[in-house]
Amino acid sequence: MDDRDEQPGPRETIRVAVSGAGGLIGSAFARLMTAEGHEIRRLVRRPPVGPTEVSWDPISGKVNAEKLDGLDAVVHLAGENIASGRWTASRKERIRASRVDATRLLSDALARLETPPGVMVSASAIGYYGNRGDERLDETSPPGQGFFPEVGRAWEAAASGAEKAGIRVVKLRIGVVLSGNGGALSRMLPPFRLGLGGRLGSGRQFMSWIALDDLVAAIRFAIDTPTLSGPVNATAPEAVTNEVFTRTLGRVLGRPTPLPVPAFALRLVVGQMADEALLSSARVRPRKLQEFGFSFRHPHLEAALRFELGRQGEAL
Repeated sequence: MDDRDEQPGPRETIRVAVSGAGGLIGSAFARLMTAEGHEIRRLVRRPPVGPTEVSWDPISGKVNAEKLDGLDAVVHLAGENIASGRWTASRKERIRASRVDATRLLSDALARLETPPGVMVSASAIGYYGNRGDERLDETSPPGQGFFPEVGRAWEAAASGAEKAGIRVVKLRIGVVLSGNGGALSRMLPPFRLGLGGRLGSGRQFMSWIALDDLVAAIRFAIDTPTLSGPVNATAPEAVTNEVFTRTLGRVLGRPTPLPVPAFALRLVVGQMADEALLSSARVRPRKLQEFGFSFRHPHLEAALRFELGRQGEAL
């Protein structure tokens, strides 16, 4: 990760606990902070190994809270992968619980500490807004309708315990994260590289994305900016339609994109997830990040794709 000396905030050594530290975002954030000389404590569900790991189990409602006392910040990124299987009723409940129940457990545990952290950065998602066509959305926009917005409302509300205890809470509404090393983009690459990529449905749905590099920097920015709180959209300034994204990725890879995937075919394959995740449209602007002075390294899609794919397979 690059140093971002133009960003505001302190640079002294800080101690940060991270949930979801083994995931795409959490591991990249942990590497950045470790490289800068900061102390990372990872929340783990297995037996902890050494003093830098903290045991917790959101399913049973247990967390070793005493190891979180006196930290400077907590970054909460844990949550079940929404795209790892068809949305059955039981799977939807697991998706919801992994976000809502886990956030409530951690938030309430922090609220009870003798010396709580100054800030909790808690993941949320732009799914909060639902399917909104070409409507321009920012942090003041109301939630939409459907499974994702319902989960988003409950997910963000679950951090109320920390807020009531005086902890500054930043709820990052994260867009589609671009990284060649994991996440949505890496799953798109095989068919695109074979020349089998194409738009999804009409292709007119807006896709609000962010480069992994910028997302990790935005988390650090949220920790460092003492007046930033509440919902914060973590997306690049340039939302694009799925059709534009498809053409751009094909151009970056030097491959044609001739094969559109009809909406009915997506619904047959993945069910409800097609309408809420693949065909849904959210044209989101990162108003708060821009107003607070965050500087995007990768505000334009083609340059972001070339950067992320150019270092595919490398450690961030």
